[in-house]
Amino acid sequence: MMTSRVLSGVQPTGNLHLGNYLGAIKQWVDIQGSYECLFCIVDLHAITVPQDPKYLTESTLDTAAAYIACGIDPETSVIFNQSRIAGHCELAWILGTMTPLGWLNRMTQFKEKAGKHKDQSGLGLYGYPVLMAADILLYHATHVPVGEDQKQHLELTRDIAGAFNRQYDREYFTLPEPLIAGPATRVMSLRDGTKKMSKSDESEYSRIHLSDDSDTIAKKFKKAKSDMHEGITHDPDNRPEATNLINIYAAITGKTHEQVCQEVESMGFSQFKTLLSDAVIEHLGPITTTYRQLTDDKAYLQSLLDKGAENAAALAEKNIKQIKEIVGFVV
Repeated sequence: MMTSRVLSGVQPTGNLHLGNYLGAIKQWVDIQGSYECLFCIVDLHAITVPQDPKYLTESTLDTAAAYIACGIDPETSVIFNQSRIAGHCELAWILGTMTPLGWLNRMTQFKEKAGKHKDQSGLGLYGYPVLMAADILLYHATHVPVGEDQKQHLELTRDIAGAFNRQYDREYFTLPEPLIAGPATRVMSLRDGTKKMSKSDESEYSRIHLSDDSDTIAKKFKKAKSDMHEGITHDPDNRPEATNLINIYAAITGKTHEQVCQEVESMGFSQFKTLLSDAVIEHLGPITTTYRQLTDDKAYLQSLLDKGAENAAALAEKNIKQIKEIVGFVV
């Protein structure tokens, strides 16, 4: 029987925020005991847009610290940075030879990131969904935690895996399944409920960083955009800001949307924002303290990534050798 294995990761491009935590890392923590887990820091994906080398190094170590502070156990889960394992790039090339341009042209995130300047964008930004597929398939991951906006990437991964299997007439790759859980799988900006919370947003008030202190968190929620409707209701189509705040509170407290709406039905936004910020501050407090302690211990973080790379390589090297043999390479 194949091991149930999870692979996921985030980019080391700036402070991780509440959206990264609620939309991804908190789910990883919850599933650690149910799957064999590999959590990578996707530094190869990060350089699809220009990065300052010193900043990228620091952000990679800080992201490892955030993983542990949030509750990822390095003794049971493999934590590593993607660029340490050559198989990611090797498999991406192999899979890229059988990925039609039409499939990549349908990917919405390239259109969003490239905008009006797609002709000036690098090949890496255009082809990074193939690298993402390679990340997953290299380890024969059976499940991938994804937010609603990432389902398209996982569908592409499944399509590419199927193309490989058909081309070489064998069921080598298992088609990975999505893991979508919780009420805040996609956390939106505090300044615009129609846009995803993002590190790249110009406004610091659009997001809660995991490193923010309690006063900063309270101020950001106080300034969070609301609406002119009476009461606080969960209505994604008509009330995106109210819905986003409800989603965050539900995810932090473990309550359902319905339970939150019942709790806050008599409140105005000011009172609800205070309730929400208090809950977030209480929840993130221990995480922030541990994160700050870990970021001061660069030697420990480096040793952690060394160990993770060694464990990931043990899986990747065996699999990439099999894949090369299937393709017909002399190995």
